[in-house]
Amino acid sequence: MTQTNEKVVGILGGMGPEATVDLMERIIRLTPALDDIDHIRCIVDNNPKVPSRIKAIIEGGGESPGPCMADMGKRLAAWGADFLVIPCNTAHFYYDDVNKAVDIPVINLIDLVVKQVTTTHPQCSRVGILASPAIRITGLYQQRFENLNITPIYPDAPHQEILFQVIKSVKAGNTGKAVLQEYAKVCTHLLAQKAEHAIVACTELSALKGALPIETMDAAEILATEIVQVIKEGK
Repeated sequence: MTQTNEKVVGILGGMGPEATVDLMERIIRLTPALDDIDHIRCIVDNNPKVPSRIKAIIEGGGESPGPCMADMGKRLAAWGADFLVIPCNTAHFYYDDVNKAVDIPVINLIDLVVKQVTTTHPQCSRVGILASPAIRITGLYQQRFENLNITPIYPDAPHQEILFQVIKSVKAGNTGKAVLQEYAKVCTHLLAQKAEHAIVACTELSALKGALPIETMDAAEILATEIVQVIKEGK
């Protein structure tokens, strides 16, 4: 495949905007390139007006993001995307809405992450989940891991609240040292619960840069790697 007929990725962005930009930066970093033309064409709908996943899933009663996401997917396909990605773990609760709305492939981030865990850490039996409360509520990772005899380890209620406030801080544009320190507290807590590794299963958390006390696998990095491999290696 030549540089002029490579596949084009469509990104359902804005959930949140910081996470969308973070994914694009990762794609650029991971792409083998000597000049502009070597980079990957991305069609991005960075749409922060998608109905709140927090209101729909955590608070209950909020408008479903599904129809809006399906419309975004159709528009991206019409604009020339060959496949779609959703750089938000929680939004995969509405994956089927998007997948049914288009005739092009939609990469499932949750499946990618689970495969990465089992491939790189085949002996892992307890994996920490660093994510918003919506991930536990929806069970997006729960059943997949239990089917593989892996126990997902979630923060207890106080530490989950700390993590939720960290996520909200990132959404508000705060990625400073104090926020990272709060994030590290939650990671230490997962270690105390005998988590062997942890998944960064919220793309807001992926935007935080710094050392953590537990070995992590980052969903955003896994997704960016998959995008590059699909386009550059014909995966």
